[in-house]
Amino acid sequence: MESVIEPLFNGILAAFEPQNFGMLVLGCIAGLFIGAMPGLGSVNGVAILLPIGFLVPPTAAMIFLAALYYGAMYGGAISSVTLGIPGASTAVATVFDGRPLAQAGKADLALTTAAVASFIGGTISVILFTLFAPPLADFALKFGPEEEFALMILAFATFVGLGGDDIPKTIFSILIGLVLATVGIDIITGKPRFIFFDISGFLHGIKFLVLAIGIYGIGEMLWTLESTGGKVQVHKVDGAFSSLGKNLRRIKEYLGATVLGGFLGYFIGILPAAGATPAALMAYGLTKIFSKDPDSFGKGNIAGVAAPESANNAASTGSMLPMITLGIPGSPTTAILLGGMIIWGLRPGPLLFTEEPEFVWSLIGSLYIANVVTLIFNLSLIPLFVRVLTMPFTILAPVIFVLCVVGGYVPTNTLHDVWLMLLFGFVGYILRKLNYPVAPAVLAIVLGPLTERALRQSLIGAQGDAMIFLERPLSAFFIGCAVLLLLYPAFVVFRRNRAKDKAASEG
Repeated sequence: MESVIEPLFNGILAAFEPQNFGMLVLGCIAGLFIGAMPGLGSVNGVAILLPIGFLVPPTAAMIFLAALYYGAMYGGAISSVTLGIPGASTAVATVFDGRPLAQAGKADLALTTAAVASFIGGTISVILFTLFAPPLADFALKFGPEEEFALMILAFATFVGLGGDDIPKTIFSILIGLVLATVGIDIITGKPRFIFFDISGFLHGIKFLVLAIGIYGIGEMLWTLESTGGKVQVHKVDGAFSSLGKNLRRIKEYLGATVLGGFLGYFIGILPAAGATPAALMAYGLTKIFSKDPDSFGKGNIAGVAAPESANNAASTGSMLPMITLGIPGSPTTAILLGGMIIWGLRPGPLLFTEEPEFVWSLIGSLYIANVVTLIFNLSLIPLFVRVLTMPFTILAPVIFVLCVVGGYVPTNTLHDVWLMLLFGFVGYILRKLNYPVAPAVLAIVLGPLTERALRQSLIGAQGDAMIFLERPLSAFFIGCAVLLLLYPAFVVFRRNRAKDKAASEG
């Protein structure tokens, strides 16, 4: 512990140097707005702004990009809450309860919750990063494709709770998402799969953002227009700073979900190729499953905002750990950061702590500061963000539509995905009318490719023996947890019916 305090203190002081601190503040602000733009997110933001790193020393460059990554994690919550459009895949779970809160005139509460939860999750992850970097990096190395597949099964088990009590509809929704995830080029044979009507646009697969923006942007807009008869009332929102203290005092309502999301997000984040999206989804699912009031999720429960926001922020820090200690990127964004480090002449790996201690500890110290700076910016700008909801729907609807079109075009720069997004918007609207949960389908298309790759790698390595998943201890543990989560809803229903029968007999 003592060996950590001194270099950490020196790293924090180095991060406060004028150039480093200036780049940190610039990164937080840029990340905040880049994350809020549908279709951009941290990956595109870091890629676009990577050249700025060549104008300053490597330490200042990495501090800037890490702060941008931090800011983008929260930025996705802004459009998720105010417009119902996830800025990136990491923020899709925030839509589930953040949007209903905004529609109820509580956008300021949702954004405050997201900011505080992100800060707590980030703090947990940075402390864990500081104290346990080497052993956690060794732990991450034990994850082969078998463990990754079992972890994805565990994530899918948490999805079952996302569709309410109608388990068959939820499973159907998950299966639809998995089918859509297989569209494109087969990862093993290299042959095209499900290329409908031989349309070449399907060769690059169906991007998550195209589906998510279509369902939550276009679909939600169509549903709003129908349910209100075209007469959409302006949301009444409290954009004054006077409400900030009242919102902050509600932290006790979601502190448990935030801590769960922070720890879960960090440990999922350190796994190579896992990233913040599965962490946010699992945190939301587990929080709902173990909540005393699971029926309130999806209707504006602030714990449903806190859990994924804490998890995705913690995972962003966690994904940097394998990048720095092992030279293995933990997410697509850290893969770009890794490339930048190599360009700047730094060699990520076990020797980086001994060869470049000033760089490493300055970066770690900057994460503490970026966490506080991002919180301050987030809270101070909330009155500005909620003003979006006071716009007349005749103005807001075209803005949402334009953002959806831009967000659908950005991933592949093809009009094929724009038309596909519009189609998904109409399908999402129909599914909502039929009372089918769309969240599990959206989430399944995110994890589908990861699950398929891990499954096929495992079976190829084991020559088709499926028992390999039970023979490896970590894999067997995750599968066991998944089975328990699948059985838990049935246990809850059984206990509820038993309580009713007991009450009836006593009455």
